[in-house]
Amino acid sequence: MVLEIVKIDQGIINLKEAGQHLQVDVPDNMIDIIQNSDLTNIKQLVERIKENSSFQYENEELLEYLPSVVDPEKIICVGLNYLSHVEEAKVKEIPKTPVLFSKFNSTLTAHNEAFTLPKNAEKFDYEAKLVIVIGKEAKNVTVEEALSYVFGYSVGNDFSARDLQFTTSQWLLGKSLDGFAPVGPCVVTADELDPTNLEIQTRVNGVIRQSSNTKHMIFNCATIVSYISEHMTLKPGDLIFTGTPEGVIIGYPEKEQQWLKSGDVIEITIEKIGTLKIILQ
Repeated sequence: MVLEIVKIDQGIINLKEAGQHLQVDVPDNMIDIIQNSDLTNIKQLVERIKENSSFQYENEELLEYLPSVVDPEKIICVGLNYLSHVEEAKVKEIPKTPVLFSKFNSTLTAHNEAFTLPKNAEKFDYEAKLVIVIGKEAKNVTVEEALSYVFGYSVGNDFSARDLQFTTSQWLLGKSLDGFAPVGPCVVTADELDPTNLEIQTRVNGVIRQSSNTKHMIFNCATIVSYISEHMTLKPGDLIFTGTPEGVIIGYPEKEQQWLKSGDVIEITIEKIGTLKIILQ
């Protein structure tokens, strides 16, 4: 059974069960929650649950996660969006506009999922990215108003097969294999954080590989949303992977490149959102 949950300090709330328990009408699936931009009922429900000593919270250890949004119309990614990553990638010119590419719904993978590496590639790499979750239809929005179209933020791993990515000048193949867009474990609503100043970190088997801050983005979230909306209509639930900092494997000298392999555990942490964990097999 699919449950929409809310995580608070006291525990995990099953929205549907809580709504029935307290006779409060709340959405019980993610896309309805996103499209219902007024979260007043949910916030009131949470406050009432905190005061209800008899309410039974969900056991987090027994939960099996889905991707933060299971069926987005679009998954759009931004490449080369940190100066440090541009430098390690040996790109001669800093992008003057966001570098965009896409993934498909078949790339979505959930937090804590055991992900089987495909057999048609060898050079597997991680890319920690802050993920924007669009909250309402956006077309030709200004930078100043862009963030008002954002529902929230999640953690993403723009998983990449570098040998396939650079087979041609188009990156799609190396970015869009099945399971290549882990996103989760949750969505934090836009009113809860400032996307321009969040620590972002990748660990592989417990060792830090990437460590930066979203303040170092070349194009911030507002600029990205505005730019994309000039060219295509963003819809509720669309996901935007905003760029990765330095520290990816392909940025190492060739003799030091140790590509991801079966048994590796990749954990991407973004401040105020959480940690996205993927186990390779």
